[in-house]
Amino acid sequence: MFGNKNNKKSGMNIIIVGCGKVGSALVERLAGEGHNITLIDKDAAKIQAVTNMYDVMGLVGNGGSYGVQVEAGIDTADLFIAVTDSDELNLLCCTVAKREGKCVTIARVHTPEYSKEAGFLKEKLGLEMIINPEYEAAKVMSRTLSLPMAEEVSSFAHGQVEMIKIRIPEGNTLDGMKIKDLGRDVTTNVVICAVEREGEVFIPSGMFILRAGDLISFVATRKDARGFLKKIGLKTGQIRDALIVGGGKDAYYLAEQLIRAGIEVSIIERNADKCEALSIMLPKAVIINDDGTNEEVLKEAGLHNIQAFIPLTGIDEENIILSLYAKRMSEAKVITRVSRNNFKSIVNTMDLGSVIFPKYVISDAIVAYVRARMNSMDCNIETLYHIFGSRAEAIEFMVENESAVTGKKLSDMKFKNNLRIAYIRRKNNIIFPGGDDEIHVGDSVMVVTTNTGFQDIQDILA
Repeated sequence: MFGNKNNKKSGMNIIIVGCGKVGSALVERLAGEGHNITLIDKDAAKIQAVTNMYDVMGLVGNGGSYGVQVEAGIDTADLFIAVTDSDELNLLCCTVAKREGKCVTIARVHTPEYSKEAGFLKEKLGLEMIINPEYEAAKVMSRTLSLPMAEEVSSFAHGQVEMIKIRIPEGNTLDGMKIKDLGRDVTTNVVICAVEREGEVFIPSGMFILRAGDLISFVATRKDARGFLKKIGLKTGQIRDALIVGGGKDAYYLAEQLIRAGIEVSIIERNADKCEALSIMLPKAVIINDDGTNEEVLKEAGLHNIQAFIPLTGIDEENIILSLYAKRMSEAKVITRVSRNNFKSIVNTMDLGSVIFPKYVISDAIVAYVRARMNSMDCNIETLYHIFGSRAEAIEFMVENESAVTGKKLSDMKFKNNLRIAYIRRKNNIIFPGGDDEIHVGDSVMVVTTNTGFQDIQDILA
């Protein structure tokens, strides 16, 4: 056993099985939020590396073993998460944990056949959540491709509201505009809730002046977002075709979603067996059995004329090089999938288009769930995204009971600094609030802030 047994915290007791990319990302997020983490993996070197970096316990062993789970403290665990590379082992781990403990269980399942049976598996095995990093990352990529000029598109309010990240071009209408003048000069149905400038993230006030080169995240309904983008001179049309390099599970999930949206998809994969399987699963896609890292192959596949390019080789270095090549040789919208966060500081300085870290897509969902279980029960966290490299959070709260934030004008409440209420959803109506608006029981409220660790809507108060 690695780690300090005596350093007990006040958070939840959480057992994580699997010390890969997803498991490590979960440790990073959950340990940082003050929870007691015990990590199980068969690889002693991986366990030692993580326990040296974070204040967590580490146990070398098979997470599906009853004895190993007992040693890890399954009898006092609040949450059990199995995220090894084996779907079957993850399901076995959760089955044992559910029978022998009183904890909530979450399993990683990435095989398409199992994912399609997620509802059945959750019911029969008593799972609280089934997570699929490849599928969830594909959803993020698909949303981004629905607005090619956007660097990121996130969904809130059950799809009614989008948070969209764009970079302000030189000479754009927004360049030099105060945010308070946005409603007068452009539109009233958009809230600019975060801005990144020269590496610093701001939650802007009405007096904040936008500049060319700023990365802005704004919130609007889907219809209003596209209207806003047109007004400021940015194209909103959907792409017509996409080229994917790599034929893994993430490529399958992405291609399936793009084809469903009416987009023509080509996939380059060097493994013949994978190509054969993809041609059966994706009969409407063009499957090319060749080396997608070869320049001539990319040219023959139409890279110069393609509208979207997504390298999903499974090797970060290859994905980055392919993205840089595509940005140089084409006008395509580029999405770069990066698995390891040790590339993060370098990636942020490169022109790689939209960058997706799948493990953080999943860790955000689980952190939201954990915070919801930790709160005061006055509200519930429905959605949580870390934005701008985790330097800000966008949190959607469901207000379930009366509290210090309900029934009062927003102008009469004192909020923490660096915080913006982006919208209130009331009976399917979206309200972009002013000072006279109030929060009511039953509302969903989205908050964007550079503060961290909010568990309850009342955390917004100073």
